[in-house]
This record gives sequence, structure tokens and C-alpha cells, in this order.
Amino acid sequence: MSNPQKFYTLYRDGFRSMVLGRTLWKIIIIKLLIIFGVLKLFFFPDFLTENFDNDQEKADYVLEAITAQGKSDFWNVKQMDKVKRREK
Repeated sequence: MSNPQKFYTLYRDGFRSMVLGRTLWKIIIIKLLIIFGVLKLFFFPDFLTENFDNDQEKADYVLEAITAQGKSDFWNVKQMDKVKRREK
């Protein structure tokens, strides 16, 4: 039997014999679904869709925000508009 097969067999048998562990894993998965699924809807709005009209504007903003070195004010949309006007 090869090593990967031994590892698979070890974990398969271990998870099959767990009783408390199975319940705890179910609780963990439910909590993760709540955290990433439900809370995202309420606390993390879609910033780009709310502030930009088309995909090109979104891409330009993201590119400028990522490549701006030492300029943390690019995360402010109004500030970004001022910079765009100066560049033109």
C-alpha cells in the first residue's frame, strides 16, 4: 500500500468512527456559512457597482487603486475623480 493510500485510509477510518467530531464539524460549517453568506449581504455592500456605471470605469478605478504607491486616498471615490480630471 502506498503512502497516499495509507493517509486516505487513516483519515477515512478516523472520520467514520467520530461521533462528537462529526457534530462539531457540522457546527463549524454552519457558522462559516452564516459568516460568509449572510453577513456579507448586510455588512459588505458592492462598492464598485454603487459608485461606477460601467465595467471600464470599475477596471480603471481598481487599476489606479492597486498601482498607486503610498497614496491611500485612492480608496475615496471623490478623490479618484479629482485625480482623473488632473490627468486629462
